[in-house]
Amino acid sequence: MNTFLVHVGDDNFCRLLPEEVDRSRSSNGRVKVMAFPPLGIQTLAPVLRERGHQVRMFDTCHPQMRAEHVAQAVAEEKPDVIALSFLSTTTYPAVKSMARRLKAEVAKIPIIVGGAFATLNADRILGDCPDIDCVGVGEGEELLSDYLDHLDAPGSVAGLVWRRGGTIVENAPRPLLSDLDQFPYPDRTSLPIDYIESLPLDVPAVLSLDKFCTVQTSRGCPYSCIYCDIPSLGQRRWRSRSPEHVLRELQELNDLGYRSILLTDDHFLINRKRIDAICRGIIERKLEFHWGCEGRVDSVGIEQLPIMRQAGCSFLAFGVEAGTQNVLNRLNKKQTPAQVQHAVSEAKRQGIARVHGFFVVGSPDETEEDIMASFRFAARLELDTFGFNRLCAYRGTPLWQEYVARGIIDDERDWHKWFKCSDIDPTTLPSAVVNRLRAKGYGLLFLYRILRRPIRTWKLLRAFGRHMKTSDILALLCSPFRRRTLTRKAELPARMMDAGLEEPDRRTAAAAGSPPCPV
Repeated sequence: MNTFLVHVGDDNFCRLLPEEVDRSRSSNGRVKVMAFPPLGIQTLAPVLRERGHQVRMFDTCHPQMRAEHVAQAVAEEKPDVIALSFLSTTTYPAVKSMARRLKAEVAKIPIIVGGAFATLNADRILGDCPDIDCVGVGEGEELLSDYLDHLDAPGSVAGLVWRRGGTIVENAPRPLLSDLDQFPYPDRTSLPIDYIESLPLDVPAVLSLDKFCTVQTSRGCPYSCIYCDIPSLGQRRWRSRSPEHVLRELQELNDLGYRSILLTDDHFLINRKRIDAICRGIIERKLEFHWGCEGRVDSVGIEQLPIMRQAGCSFLAFGVEAGTQNVLNRLNKKQTPAQVQHAVSEAKRQGIARVHGFFVVGSPDETEEDIMASFRFAARLELDTFGFNRLCAYRGTPLWQEYVARGIIDDERDWHKWFKCSDIDPTTLPSAVVNRLRAKGYGLLFLYRILRRPIRTWKLLRAFGRHMKTSDILALLCSPFRRRTLTRKAELPARMMDAGLEEPDRRTAAAAGSPPCPV
């Protein structure tokens, strides 16, 4: 089968490098993009090829791989199947638009979609988008191959949701993969894109021009933070590849010239012996790249920071979330500020070059003092970089289910949306207040760093200055204080729309359903 694998990315998380930076590397017709590589389709491509299928990959982050370019390729090559991969609700409108365009080009080619959002909303997607023929629920390595082998008998493919006439059929679920070592390594050469190491999320700050890629060494997380859908997707199980399998991939990447690697594991720091084995293997093989990962502050892996540093770990990100215990408890984070303090301090003591802290503001029951306490806490921590984002509710998370139970969200009508809690929840501070406090908190943080840690602050700015114009750095630093022009109208729950509202009114959201209940 000739298969097109298309990663539909979020434009907010994908930026072409400025022309000045682009010229600083040799060009082979490859574009340079600040974005994460599409590891999903990169993983699927060699699995399909190994089983005899032809594959062509597209990533919409590439300026010549937009919907119109994919449609042109479909018209010219007429693949047997088109698989669209996307992660979240923010990219679902783009996926619908692309499916409509591709069907208009060649109506008979089946389109299958997959990814986290598709897994959580399979039947709803088919009911909403007639141009999508089926949805792969869960992990795709075996599912997509099975689907390609049984195009004429979709009912036999476990994990597939499809249409039989006008009826949506949900096949038996496919169990989680137990052996993650069985598949070939991802294809990182076919896409004509160089992915550039930058700060986490959507911060447009280039960190290096080293050849960069991502690696996933494990899947899942056993915790249940209220804002995260990963436990529901992975049944709260953590599964890992063997250290030997990981090391063979890292050796291959090293030999290909990769010098910056980010481990995208949901929780890399969970197993002490496994961390030790991987790090010792990196040291023994004398691999030349530097790497980073994310983890929890209460992990046993904190004890492995010395050998991680010896093995080239230069970046570590922690989900701090808040600086007060009551907010951490409300988020079901199951950690303490003291554990945060210890983990960050230990990381810096062991020589980790860059430690990042993820924070959220605008949580349910969070007060103005709580928010400012989080900023003061962040100022005391030895963080190199940090981000404070407003808490959002996505389908598949415990927070979403809470809002459904409280009558704020209608699960049947709001499934395709995402909400900032401060726009819809009367137990949160209003968005205007959250934004004002966030600007004030950033001012406190910046002032503290300049006065109390001037050398470290200068070194960080100098690192940015290697690959960014001064004007871009200043724009980045000023962004938390600018009055924001809304590029996205706030999503409104269906009940608020029924009330004829055009702007968020959290009181109406609560009144439209049952009264808010304490949690």
